[in-house]
Amino acid sequence: MSLLNQITCVGFMIALAHHGHAQTYPNKSIRLVVTFAAGGGADFMGRLTGQKLGEGYRQTVVVDNRAGASGAIGSELVARAPADGYTLLLGAAGPLVIAPALYAKLPFDTVKDFAPITLLASVAFALATHPSVPATSVKELIALARAKPGTLNFGSSGTGGAPHLAGELFQTMAKVKLVHVPYKGLSPAITDLIGGQLDLIFADLNLVEPHLASGRLRGIAVTSGKRSALMPRLPTVAEAGVNGYQAGTWYGVLAPAATPRDIVVKLNADINRILSNTDVKERLATQGAEGTQTTPEQFAAFIRSELEKWMHLVNSANIRLE
Repeated sequence: MSLLNQITCVGFMIALAHHGHAQTYPNKSIRLVVTFAAGGGADFMGRLTGQKLGEGYRQTVVVDNRAGASGAIGSELVARAPADGYTLLLGAAGPLVIAPALYAKLPFDTVKDFAPITLLASVAFALATHPSVPATSVKELIALARAKPGTLNFGSSGTGGAPHLAGELFQTMAKVKLVHVPYKGLSPAITDLIGGQLDLIFADLNLVEPHLASGRLRGIAVTSGKRSALMPRLPTVAEAGVNGYQAGTWYGVLAPAATPRDIVVKLNADINRILSNTDVKERLATQGAEGTQTTPEQFAAFIRSELEKWMHLVNSANIRLE
């Protein structure tokens, strides 16, 4: 056989092998690694995605909660897993695009070690205050903060988390000085906000929403690019005076970097089909989440832009882990 024929034959066999991946995948259970403990927003997204994928594939999708080290433990596990489509990552903004800006060394590289599959959903925060704060709008809050720099405080789930970064971005763009008070989770921070120990917070919509109707908290705005269906009366921070402001968190599905392209494409199509279901949209809405369908390329570009955005903020605001 000539060299040319050998090369042609090898190329055909490789193409045939790649085609075979999508034809047979999946033929066993899939592990979906969630980098946070059970019960939170990431876990909700992981279990919803896993349930629907399992139903469609008639295979078990095991949600594997691997919390710890700001998401690095679970992320590294997937980065080092066999690239066969049977170990996937339920990725979130904190571990994938905020942690790289905060930590000098991580056991994974967000861009090099993963094959992005699709963005699942974006989750906005509510900007809420204690009722005693004499500001009922974003403009009034900014005016108050400028009149008394360094006196208003805001709570977060911890230094370097998405709620903290939302507050830092607000300070930078609104040109105000607030005092950051980190907690071990948003629930204790909200408890202290209700009790008057905090002035304001940037927190998940579904955590804040029950306290607005009772009057224990005052909703000022939402941090998304457009108004939320969960709190339609609240303006976005951008439309209320801080042009271009947008913050929150997001969730997506990724695989190890060398995962065959046809498996990535198949997962992308199947997960996007799930996100188009009315039932899934309604369940996401209860969490203040908005389903987002992307191509793998669009998700990859989004990740790169997010890395750049948060790296710039962390450096300009001189944020350091406490």
